[in-house]
Amino acid sequence: MNYKEALKLYSDSYLGAVLTSADNVILDINEYGMQLLRTDRSVCGQTLEQSAPFLCTAGSETGDETHDIPFANPEFGHYARACAVISGDYLPSGTRIITFRDASPDVKAKLLESVYNHIRESVTIWDNKGRMLMLNDASIRLQVHTSTDDIGKYVEDLYEPQNNGWLVIPKVLNGKHPILNLRQDFLTHLGKELQTVSDNYPVMNSGEILAAYSMMDDYTEMNSMQVHIIRLQHELLKREDTPTKSRKSALTAHYIFDDIIYSGKKMKTAIERCRMIAVSDYPVMIYGETGTGKELFAQSIHNASSRSEGPFIAINCAAIPTTLLESILFGTEKGAYTGADKREGLFEQANGGTLLLDEINSMDIGLQSKLLRVIQEGTFYHVGGTKPIHVNVRIISNINMLPEQAIRDGLLRDDLYYRLGVIVIKIPPLRERKEDIYLLCKNFIKNTNEKLLKNADSVSQSVEMIFHEYDWPGNVRELQHAIEFALNIIPNDESVITPKYLPDRILEAVHYSTDSTDSTTPEVPEDQSLTMDELLQETGQRYLRRALDENDGNISRTAKAMGITRQNLQHRMKKYGIS
Repeated sequence: MNYKEALKLYSDSYLGAVLTSADNVILDINEYGMQLLRTDRSVCGQTLEQSAPFLCTAGSETGDETHDIPFANPEFGHYARACAVISGDYLPSGTRIITFRDASPDVKAKLLESVYNHIRESVTIWDNKGRMLMLNDASIRLQVHTSTDDIGKYVEDLYEPQNNGWLVIPKVLNGKHPILNLRQDFLTHLGKELQTVSDNYPVMNSGEILAAYSMMDDYTEMNSMQVHIIRLQHELLKREDTPTKSRKSALTAHYIFDDIIYSGKKMKTAIERCRMIAVSDYPVMIYGETGTGKELFAQSIHNASSRSEGPFIAINCAAIPTTLLESILFGTEKGAYTGADKREGLFEQANGGTLLLDEINSMDIGLQSKLLRVIQEGTFYHVGGTKPIHVNVRIISNINMLPEQAIRDGLLRDDLYYRLGVIVIKIPPLRERKEDIYLLCKNFIKNTNEKLLKNADSVSQSVEMIFHEYDWPGNVRELQHAIEFALNIIPNDESVITPKYLPDRILEAVHYSTDSTDSTTPEVPEDQSLTMDELLQETGQRYLRRALDENDGNISRTAKAMGITRQNLQHRMKKYGIS
């Protein structure tokens, strides 16, 4: 066998291989090696230091293979790693073969392992027989397990349910459905008593159950934290009774309608409606995509109402497990569950004011029925209590999807919707009110300048065009983050934000290349009577016509000059009515 045959043999075995001289010059490379390094035969004649420095350590004493051998990253998402140095009589004198392999699965497994072990919750993974496959570091910190010695043991040997409970993993494996927000008490095989809240999911493949995993949190710790927050809120409310305290509630909203930045009709209409409904006590449901500013509207409604001197309390229904959310909303009686004390809930703390239920569609359906009874009857009971409690609270709810769709998806009770949605306000997404972008940018630039001590004052015409073409899936919040990103990297001596300072995801979404020259930058029309949309329409037409004229109407050359794809250019031509 000669070295050519050896290189082919390694390639057929999915190993990259290079033939190098004694001074590390690459003399030859096999097909799989070129594939791994994302290169071609032009690499021959170069040194390892130039083309594949990670191979320079091959054959040296590197210690533990898992941690010490370096990775190469020739292309996004692809990695390679040195294997062995081969010598033999079949090789040309003074040469050697260095082999390397695809290490992408290794790197991704290492990344996932790192993420897995930094998750705050205890996460355990079980095979389809109920035997533990994996556990993360948080499981040990929670004292559910002491080490990886528990791997391979059956769930029945590790947990003993208390209070007539049951083991959740076998139910998930048998039922092939997730069991969420599960409150349980159990003993570990180490004798540790735990009160937990867990989310439990099956892992399926082609209809077959492969495994299940459980994400578990210490209910006692979570409960203590919420109790502490509620007690602090209660202390703030009690201070209102002291002579030195102003009449304004300590738990209040900060925003008013004048804080909302807009110039278009859609936002103007939404604000006018909210001003009118603020004076009543009817429940309000605010619908809008994530990032549209729903809570800003909720706070403004509260501050424009007769309840503005009362407390404003908000809670995110998606952020708290159902079993904990119920006790936070309604309060508890001593002994309602293990370790429970008597305490007020948010309904009592919001008495005389407003309670905002954010992401109401994330609230458990069972808890929604209890909330419905509160609205219908005006009373509720502490968890574990028998005495009815009366409060005077206005409810505002936020929802990040169409209420009708939430009802169809089983995420919102229709009868609760008809109670909470007496008045429904829709906040338009940013893509439907792009006329507001200019004012929003000015406001975000001003605020961020103060934080970062920068001197920016505007965005360029190109940035305005990009912003108007982008669809803004993250809405106003994403625009704010884009401006903050730009001001973090723009030099102190520059005052105008240009495309090169925008996040890559925005440029890529509109197929804009910062490598394109500014020679075709359009002039802004002088007609001051045009609206922003009309201005951008005329500017876009001029821009495209000039670029097409300079390239004799050739689509491919024009697209290349503009730094966009041919398809994107054709889309813009159609948009601006250019044939």
